[in-house]
Amino acid sequence: MPGPWIEELPPRPADLVASYLRHLGADPAWYRGTVPAHLFPQWGFPLAARGLVGLPYPLARVVNAGCRLRVNAPLPSGKRLVVRARLESIDDDGRRAILTTRIVTGTREVPDALDAELRALVPLKKSDGPRARPTVPLDARELAFLRLRADAGLDFALLTGDFNPIHWVPAYARAAGFRACILHGFGTLARAAVTLDRAVLSGRPERLAEIDVRFTRPLVLPASVGVYLRDADGGLFVGDAPGGGAYLEGRVALRETSP
Repeated sequence: MPGPWIEELPPRPADLVASYLRHLGADPAWYRGTVPAHLFPQWGFPLAARGLVGLPYPLARVVNAGCRLRVNAPLPSGKRLVVRARLESIDDDGRRAILTTRIVTGTREVPDALDAELRALVPLKKSDGPRARPTVPLDARELAFLRLRADAGLDFALLTGDFNPIHWVPAYARAAGFRACILHGFGTLARAAVTLDRAVLSGRPERLAEIDVRFTRPLVLPASVGVYLRDADGGLFVGDAPGGGAYLEGRVALRETSP
């Protein structure tokens, strides 16, 4: 560790970005001239997957455990991207392995605009018993209440290329133990980020400096969920209600001014 860098230069079509923003209900004016930072899985996920090839783990059982995204500078649209990805670390305690992949995205002028860490969890042994489920804190304030359609997973798959069938094939999702399709973790993250843009950042997403989240429960579709912020410490949550179960929990760091 760490593994070798893999370098690519994938372009981002303007119509793809526009469709992605429309899917999330974001105002295109917020991202005029830029590519949304939370779209990074679209180009980074395939490279991250390549970095896991050959590992001695049952990768078919991998669970998306979360990610951290540092936004060092806006990512300009209309320019080819320089993307570097590598397996950064493995944390194996015998019960589970956490595989951390780092993805750095930028342009030739600003090569480290986005610095992301993806955490993939591989269960190795059965759990000793049920664990306490994370909840939305009682002192968190609601930023928005979202209604997600049953086909939200299919739409997100079409936009990002993540076609894991548990997100869009009901029979496959049921065979995997879910009552219906579940939303991508990155789909939940993207909606939380767009909610911050609208409710906290006044349409200035460049003020988001860092977001670090865990995906704590599968979000079964269709669904109605809230996005919550705890002002005291920047805690960010997607869940049923204050005191109710959380599907995403994490922290955000904001800038007072644009980078």
